[in-house]
Amino acid sequence: MSIGIMPDSIEISLKKKLELIFDQYHKRALVEPDPLQFLYQYPDVRDREIVALIASSLAYGRVAQILKAVEKVLTPMGKSPREYVCLADDNKIAQEFEGFKYRFATGGHVVGLLSGIREMVDKYGSLEACFAQGQSGEDTSVVPALTFFTRQIKGERNLGHLMADPAKGSACKRSGLFLRWMVRKDEVDPGGWTCVPASRLIIPLDTHMHTAGRMLGFTKRKQANMKTAREVTQGFARLCPDDPVKYDFSLTRFGIHPDMDVHDLENLIQSS
Repeated sequence: MSIGIMPDSIEISLKKKLELIFDQYHKRALVEPDPLQFLYQYPDVRDREIVALIASSLAYGRVAQILKAVEKVLTPMGKSPREYVCLADDNKIAQEFEGFKYRFATGGHVVGLLSGIREMVDKYGSLEACFAQGQSGEDTSVVPALTFFTRQIKGERNLGHLMADPAKGSACKRSGLFLRWMVRKDEVDPGGWTCVPASRLIIPLDTHMHTAGRMLGFTKRKQANMKTAREVTQGFARLCPDDPVKYDFSLTRFGIHPDMDVHDLENLIQSS
């Protein structure tokens, strides 16, 4: 059944199920293993936004390997990634990440990302200020601002696959994670950004959320692209218009956390 024609009684029932799942599984204790865990180490939002962009950019593949890759990038940056990015010598940065390799990402791609971050901090004062510059009061989602932000970071640099361009149809799952972490603020998501309303966020559409979206009847699409991400987001927005990505963490624990299986999620959704 399409979310667009879902009867009120079914919507209410579905919202209750999602709230029960949220209450039970949206817990800090269930975060690990997840690249989100690195953000908790940085109380200063200007450090945290840089860590979030790095961690989300590397969030593909097996989670254990993701954590190792993120740690390799963050370790040389010390207690203040912002200070490191702004003050470290270009040659030193290049030397420190010369041997870095994680799947498609090389040290050169990481250096390009850090260079883009530095330029945005120099130009706008922070990554948040850069993102805000790309927003309009008429925007109904983060896509226009995310497109501006991504292109500002990339410039003419070779970032490989570290950042996807939403204007090219990608679901931009990793950018969606980055924004969820920085915009939402609760027990799981540390937040820190105030320029973006949570109502504009797009669901971070990975394999797990795509599966959940199909289970919930929010999409029938088989391709995990931006159109599908928008459909799934619209489904959640019908239930939670001010915070459509609210259930992302709790639903995607099934299949990510070693003690939680996607079949358990299916049973919870289908239960009466």
